[in-house]
Amino acid sequence: MLENMIHLFYPKVCGICGEISKDDICNKCKVKIKKYSRNKKHIYLTKYYTTHMYLFDYQDIIRQKILQYKFQEKSYLFRCFVKIIVNDKKICGFLKNYDIIIPVPISKKRKKLRGYNQSELIAKMIAKQVDKLEYRCDILYKPKDTLPQSSLDKEKRQENIQDAYYIKNEEVVQNKKILLLDDIYTTGSTVNECSKVLKQAGIKEIGVLTLAKD
Repeated sequence: MLENMIHLFYPKVCGICGEISKDDICNKCKVKIKKYSRNKKHIYLTKYYTTHMYLFDYQDIIRQKILQYKFQEKSYLFRCFVKIIVNDKKICGFLKNYDIIIPVPISKKRKKLRGYNQSELIAKMIAKQVDKLEYRCDILYKPKDTLPQSSLDKEKRQENIQDAYYIKNEEVVQNKKILLLDDIYTTGSTVNECSKVLKQAGIKEIGVLTLAKD
């Protein structure tokens, strides 16, 4: 009832085109973004995580929407991204391989300035819609505020986030399969550093899901 009243005064809009829509992404835009869809899975043997799945190439309208979501206070766009994820059978099959989904954390300072952690919003909603996938945001934390990875070249990115992440409540993740969620994958330095911390706590299997790959 309350949700219907809210939609009466604030109609739902498509996260891509911004037009009024019954869904978080309209049928027209579902077709539009298909050319950016990659839905690819990569297996790594040299990183702390073994599998990386991503939805899109990081370009054009996809890049624009992720940047708006991340830096322009358009937090509502998380619903659009979640809708795309949970409606994809291949992605859902991938999600069901894991016990716990953990968003890549940001520092308290960054979260205060932005108002939210973009990965947290998506991970929390995904867990609500995927059976037996538990959401936890109290496992990994980032006590210090590092330079934005996007401002650095590839060689500096690993150095920038080295020892930036720590683990707590590690007993919760013992013998669990962990899925890390982040927005953009460029060099993989961030998720690899997070995975390293989890590995040191004894986690055997870690996967990564990102919206896009640059």
